[in-house]
Amino acid sequence: MKNNRMCLQSSDTELELEFGYKHLEFFRKNLRKIWQEIINYLVASQELQVKQKTDRHGNHYWQAYDPTTGKSFMSGSESDMLAWIEQLYR
Repeated sequence: MKNNRMCLQSSDTELELEFGYKHLEFFRKNLRKIWQEIINYLVASQELQVKQKTDRHGNHYWQAYDPTTGKSFMSGSESDMLAWIEQLYR
């Protein structure tokens, strides 16, 4: 009986190790995904943000914000928005 118990213990340990490795690999994959999302967020938070919006009267306008300089610009003209962006990066 003691030998059977040792065998079962050994078998249980193998199952525990296999179960642990599967969880460890799952954890590693998810940790990589989370880390990549953090990097993407940090990089995106430093990029120029440009949005086209609509006011309550249905008029379209452009709004931009540069987080690195703290400057923002708003215009009803796409060409004015492009000119502001070009000037910003000269």
